Amino acid sequence: MTTLSILDLAPVPQGSDVSQALANTIDLARHAERLGFNRYWLAEHHNMAGIASAATSVVIGAVAAATKTIRVGAGGVMLPNHAPLVIAEQFGTLAALHPGRIDLGLGRAPGSDMATARALRRTLQGDVDNFPQDVMELMHWFAPATEDQRIRANPGEGQDIPVWILGSSTYGAQLAAHLGLPYAFASHFAPSEMMAAIQTYRRTFRASDRLAKPYVMLGFNVFAAETDDQARLLFSSVQQAFVNLRSGRPGKLPPPVEGYEQALGEAERGMIAQALACSAVGSPATVRREIDAFVARTGADELMITSQIWSHADRVRSLELLADAMGGLAIAA
Repeated sequence: MTTLSILDLAPVPQGSDVSQALANTIDLARHAERLGFNRYWLAEHHNMAGIASAATSVVIGAVAAATKTIRVGAGGVMLPNHAPLVIAEQFGTLAALHPGRIDLGLGRAPGSDMATARALRRTLQGDVDNFPQDVMELMHWFAPATEDQRIRANPGEGQDIPVWILGSSTYGAQLAAHLGLPYAFASHFAPSEMMAAIQTYRRTFRASDRLAKPYVMLGFNVFAAETDDQARLLFSSVQQAFVNLRSGRPGKLPPPVEGYEQALGEAERGMIAQALACSAVGSPATVRREIDAFVARTGADELMITSQIWSHADRVRSLELLADAMGGLAIAA
């Protein structure tokens, strides 16, 4: 069976602010828990006016405190931005506060431009090339300490926190397979190497004490509404956001625009089609059909659903329609 979870980018809509965006995130997490979704993840991005989850562990703590049963985690923490010991302490603290509910997904991209990455790290001494070593160091801090160990992650030491590798290429797939960790692919915005990464991960996976067999999670966009036309209108917000980002004009999430895609040039339409290829946009019946086809093609163990919708009420409704369409949030692979 394929499980459904939520990736919330904590979007800041035009006409709103970060305080409201974070309040929306907490409200959406409560709805996700009520509807039976498995996880609620937040992602680390920096220097982006349209995303409110830069301090990812802080937002995770707020979401976990506002919910009771749903797993909450990072999808992901961009590890090159941080000392592994700091992340071990942060997520060890979260796990101590919310036992059995915290996940930690790790990415090797900066989640920002290089100037911002330099400001975050002060230097670029820790970079993407050190990612495998940083992952191993982080897992060391989570392990039970030895008697002669001078430095310990406290909180963190001995915490059973599931660690995931995130990626958008075969690099992350190879690392996750080598370490015997679950793998999450960013197909919701970078799907070009998805099938190659899945195949690489499954073919080269080595069982570990954390995971006995491969486990694949795939990002997937869902924009559900009462009709296909209404859903396509909601979808125009994220289409605008991608065009703005790729054109060097990032900002807050724009309101929907009728006929937006039709007014674009051929190059912009092609860019959107490629970046957002892993999407279901439409009525509940359309969304169910598209998700079933995607799962049949990929064999995903879990889908991480994301929906950047300008109106919070429409985003909540999209989630409700999705849950109703799937009839229980677990579908046959």
